[in-house]
Amino acid sequence: MDWTAEIKAAAARIQGHVVRTPVMKVDRSFGADHSIELKLEHIQHTGTFKARGAFNTLLSQKVPTAGLVAASGGNHGAAVAYAAHQLGHKARIYVPEMAGPAKVSLIREAGADLVVVPGAYSDALEQALAYETETGAMQIHAYDASGTVAGQGTVALEWEEQGLEADTVLIAVGGGGLIAGAMAWFDGRRRVIAVEPETSCALNAAIASSAPVDVDVSGVAANALGAKRIGQICYDLAVSTGTESVLVTDEAITRAQRALWQERRQLVEPAGATALAALMSGAYVPAPGEKVAVLLCGANIAPDPMQ
Repeated sequence: MDWTAEIKAAAARIQGHVVRTPVMKVDRSFGADHSIELKLEHIQHTGTFKARGAFNTLLSQKVPTAGLVAASGGNHGAAVAYAAHQLGHKARIYVPEMAGPAKVSLIREAGADLVVVPGAYSDALEQALAYETETGAMQIHAYDASGTVAGQGTVALEWEEQGLEADTVLIAVGGGGLIAGAMAWFDGRRRVIAVEPETSCALNAAIASSAPVDVDVSGVAANALGAKRIGQICYDLAVSTGTESVLVTDEAITRAQRALWQERRQLVEPAGATALAALMSGAYVPAPGEKVAVLLCGANIAPDPMQ
């Protein structure tokens, strides 16, 4: 697939439907003795990058009268519900019990038909697939679909348009849609480091096993990064680009989450702080003179700090 062309087309398609999120360069922050470039994608519609993939998919395909269906840990469902509402489509969203209340509220507020499923994301996906078969609704996969990946890849395209200088970009990984888009766009021109929680590490396990495998999922970021198995698109791109995965602890994630608020007044959920946690904890140590960037990907904290 010509990912460059797909991502450029996605960027043109979703223009006006998503936020061009700001960037920030910080010095002497987060315990680092070097500057760090940040992309503030957590202030995107519904609080994550996922609106990009949702809009790209809906704007590039004919939506059936049965509408849309998606399974989600919360953030993808909120993005699909928002995009569907904006474009006038009905949507049914399946989420696992572990989905945070802030994300569930976003889905409800967008007017989607919400179904909370006992168990984990894989259980929600099973029911969403059954609904698709039964009704003919269009399934929007959270991460392992070309339209989703191309949409998420517009983050990387946009960041370069905004003057990204980094040699290395750190990105949190759940199912792999966001990092797949970045790997596809950068295509080896910049180093991409996958950052995963120790207790939700589907890409790391796939790299170690030379194939996607099922993993157990738990931890503070599980409702956003808790994919049981990495997407095939992400895995294939990781192999072809030689992308490295590093692991961080829950304690490192929450420490980075606090630091983002205390030092830069950026409110992010645990998943949104996971990439920064790799730098703060030493899970990834830049070489002397290496320029690094961190993508802040999600803001849907549970419980909602403003309620």
